[in-house]
Amino acid sequence: MPLAVPGDRQAVSAMTVIDIDHSRTRAKAAPQEAAPQEASLQRTDADKALRKRADANRVAAHRISRVVPQSVSGRLRRIKWAILLLTLSVYYITPFLRWDRGPNAPDQAVLLDFANGRLYAFFIEIWPQDLYIVTGLLILASVILILANALAGRIWCGFACPQTVWTDLFLLVERMIEGDRRQRLKNIEAPLSVARVMQIGAKHTAWILISLFTGGTLIFYFTDAPSLVRALASGEASVTALTWIAVFAGTTYGLAGFAREQVCTFMCPWPRLQGAIWDPEAFTVNYRDYRGEQRMSVKKAADLRARGEAAGDCVDCGLCVNVCPIGIDIREGPNFACINCGLCVDACDSVMAKLDRPRGLIDFESWDNIEHGRRGEPPVTRLVRPKTVALTAVAVGLAAALALLLATRATGALAVLHDRDPLAITLSDGSVRNAYTVKLLNKGQMTRHFTLAIQGIDAVMSIVGNDNGTPIAVEPDGSESLRVTLTMAKPQETSVVFIARDENGGTMLSASDRFVVR
Repeated sequence: MPLAVPGDRQAVSAMTVIDIDHSRTRAKAAPQEAAPQEASLQRTDADKALRKRADANRVAAHRISRVVPQSVSGRLRRIKWAILLLTLSVYYITPFLRWDRGPNAPDQAVLLDFANGRLYAFFIEIWPQDLYIVTGLLILASVILILANALAGRIWCGFACPQTVWTDLFLLVERMIEGDRRQRLKNIEAPLSVARVMQIGAKHTAWILISLFTGGTLIFYFTDAPSLVRALASGEASVTALTWIAVFAGTTYGLAGFAREQVCTFMCPWPRLQGAIWDPEAFTVNYRDYRGEQRMSVKKAADLRARGEAAGDCVDCGLCVNVCPIGIDIREGPNFACINCGLCVDACDSVMAKLDRPRGLIDFESWDNIEHGRRGEPPVTRLVRPKTVALTAVAVGLAAALALLLATRATGALAVLHDRDPLAITLSDGSVRNAYTVKLLNKGQMTRHFTLAIQGIDAVMSIVGNDNGTPIAVEPDGSESLRVTLTMAKPQETSVVFIARDENGGTMLSASDRFVVR
């Protein structure tokens, strides 16, 4: 798939696109039936118009350094508002949810307790030794993201990505204070006035408050949320907490308020992967050029259709470009920067409805079906295909394996270390003694009592400081180190298994080592 740079139909700035089957060239081609001289004049006029538009776009891009999207309404915009409300509610409310884990354990439902090396998520508790589970969760998330890409491209980016959600929120505030796209474009070039300064101040004040609220909420995930709220309200919050709130607030303010489309296009690695994992059967936002071209005014299209000639449905209103939060023209072909938000679909559908033409000129459609449409063939939907089945199977398998690991993992650990100097001691009666350091670890939140025993060897075990065989108490989230000796009357080198049995729950831990003679 060759890369091309559109220069004439980009509303704000030129961006690299994936140009498939020369859709842009075909869209701009002059009618074949024109006479040679007339066609030459048409090409000359067209070239002049294209150069004039390109120059105007370059001037506009120089004056306006960022994309200024227009508001739009429609079914996809309503879905995006619903997802925005849901995701923000989950983000802001979750730190205040409680979950009873018993005594000696925090009751915050979701907590990243770095001080004690714990990650709590409702009934799940992750310890530092469970790094493999965290790795598995990251792999599972990657597989699900690739599966979503195979089904609908960058659907995550367009609807649920934090950058998209907070950018939409910031844009909503901007529109409420400064007006829609046309007014904001006028404001950019207008001289400063008292009213304009008040608008700018109100907008940035609102942005900063949202950013502080966002940064503060993120800190709540790392400490007890109600306690930190009380500390912030009373002015007793630590310098560390205030510093991290400022850092996260500044990041939100910069990325959602200013970087916006640059994050989705240049800073995020996901669009760079699109060239490698782009799927022509995925339902992504595409322009049905076989229906929309040639582009012309409503009046000219009506005249051609009245004479029985073909005319495209696209009236080149540019609304699809104006509403795009990335500032691209989807009519130029698949673009790696497109986040599949579908706002251009709503914009185009609204125009088609006003013109009494069928919706779907721009729509979620696979590129294969675009090619089918050009050949006059019916569309083919293949959401279930070997690629998606394989990715689904991998995701389900990983999820099942992680669930099994979480369900069967032990809440304690037993480690044995053989003395190295000396390895063995020969006693006066000919028996041989080995010494070991045995460590018991309690990962639970209750005190546990263990009884230590050995298997696989005929030897006498002695625990230094515990001659009466009293069960060893291990505090919650604590450990106990024991000095253990084994004495064998008829010495022989063999394996030995240490068994630690929990007197309360019957849990049995084991660890193996060697008994050596010399």
